[in-house]
This record gives sequence, structure tokens and C-alpha cells, in this order.
Amino acid sequence: MSLRVTFLGTGGAVPTTERAPSALFVNREGDRLLFDCGEGTQRQMMRAGTGFGIDHVFVSHLHGDHVLGIPGLVQTLGFNDRTEPLSIHCPPGTGEDLHDLVHVANHQPGFPIRIEEVAPGDVALDADGYEVRPFETTHRTVSQGYVLEEADRPGRFDRPKAEELGVPVGPAFGRLHAGESVELADGTVVEPEQVVGPPRPGRTLVYTADTRPRERTVEVAADADLLVHDATFAEGMADRARDTAHSTGREAGSIADRANAERLALVHVSSRYAADASPILREAREAFDGECLLPDDGTLIEVPFPDAEE
Repeated sequence: MSLRVTFLGTGGAVPTTERAPSALFVNREGDRLLFDCGEGTQRQMMRAGTGFGIDHVFVSHLHGDHVLGIPGLVQTLGFNDRTEPLSIHCPPGTGEDLHDLVHVANHQPGFPIRIEEVAPGDVALDADGYEVRPFETTHRTVSQGYVLEEADRPGRFDRPKAEELGVPVGPAFGRLHAGESVELADGTVVEPEQVVGPPRPGRTLVYTADTRPRERTVEVAADADLLVHDATFAEGMADRARDTAHSTGREAGSIADRANAERLALVHVSSRYAADASPILREAREAFDGECLLPDDGTLIEVPFPDAEE
């Protein structure tokens, strides 16, 4: 069950030749999701080879570097003869503005677009095996992050134990693993808990978008497999980070450390660091002992299950 994350736009409000504005593409076993859509996102999708088969866009807030790619993406999808609906999930009170953005210059999409306002505490997407939910962030406008959380998986199936109990090889194994009891030919009933271990956790991906560090992120990202966090500035510009409601690399690292996250990806890098963003990464690593990366546009990472090495 794959979970792949492609960083389409890792830059801040001002794009550079190396970093486009915010966009994060997630492919969860064929379900393609887009988190934010800065200018030129459709071109970034082409360059990264993600394809355009997305069904859901999750908007964190209405600053231009997070939404101005939506009109271009919608029109590109139309030029590719799309007919399937596209759902755009957004913070409360922003739906009308997004509707205007989709229809800018009197454009009329040739496929249905559903704009759905979702608030922290809501379930934005209830899919097969996972949910996407918004959570509170702190920025200069109405904003929210999103957490993709998978359901627990069945425990490991103990085949030798099942055979020892007399369960015939075949469909009975699958029924037991699915939580059903199985009656043997002699009338003996084998219960799932006799041959199936405890449930195994799914994966958790957290995307903060633009935000100050806050306790709610620590709570939402507890034991997360991947935390994608605002890291606009290095510590030398901590005052600027506070004034603009962003985070420094060190602050992002501290959040990841307190949340006991497995991996931290630093995004929304200010154009001030176009020549060298290494201070942001270095300072994050000083605060966080887990795996920490500063992805480039186009970086693709696979998120493994927590028990993948067992």
C-alpha cells in the first residue's frame, strides 16, 4: 500500500528559479490528492510526472502563493477533456472567493467543481482506509493545515499457528485475517485472535502550510510518519517570522521533536535563501533528532509503514 509524496512547490511567497510556490502532491495507492496550488502548479505536475488525475484539492488559506495556480490547473484539466468532478476543500468563509477564482475571466469549466468549506474538527475526506481532516494553524488570515491519517491495519497472520490448529490452507485464512471466526470440519471454532496479532498502525502525514509553531500541531502530529512544516526563515530572522506569522527551521524542528515525528520536511523557504538554504536545515536538525530534509521542487519520497522493518 504505497504512500508517495511529491514536493511540487517548496518556495515562499516570492518564487525563485529553483523553488515554485506551495503545492504538495500525495499519491496514496492511486488516490491522488493536491495540498495547495500555487502559481504554475500544473507545469510542476508535468515536470514531476505526477499526472493530472487528482480528485481532491485541499486549500490551506487564500494567500496568492497557495491558490493562484487553481485557475490554470482547472483550465489545463479542461483542455485534457476532463469530465470527472473535482472537489476543492477550503477553510470556512473562503468558498465564495474560491468560486470566483475558479471562474476568473468568466471561465466556465467543462466538468463539475465542488467547493466545500471544512472546519477543524470536520472530516474533509472519508476514503477507503484513511481520512483527511483540517486542523487549526496560526497565520495572518483564516488558515488551516491538514492531516492524512490511515486506519489501523489487521495484525500479522500467524500461518504456522493456524495450520497447527487445523485450519485448511485457503479462503479460511483470509476470513480469519478479516476478523471472522472459522468452523473446522470437526466442529472446532477458531477465533481470529488465536491466529492474528494486534492491529498495526497506519501512516500519518501532516501538512501545516503557513503557520507559527503551535501546540495543536504537536498534538496532531504525534508520532507522525511525515510532518511537512513551514520553515520560511532561519533563526537570524526570527523576528520577521513572528511578524509575518511564519516559522523558522529551528521552530519547525522543535515541533517535530515534541511530536516525536519520524520525519520532518521543511517547506515554504523564503526567496532570501535562494543562494543557500542550508542554515534552515542545519538549525532544524539541531532541534530534531529524527530524519530532517529540505526537499527541492520535484523531490519524491515514499512514506513507509511504521513497522516496515519488522
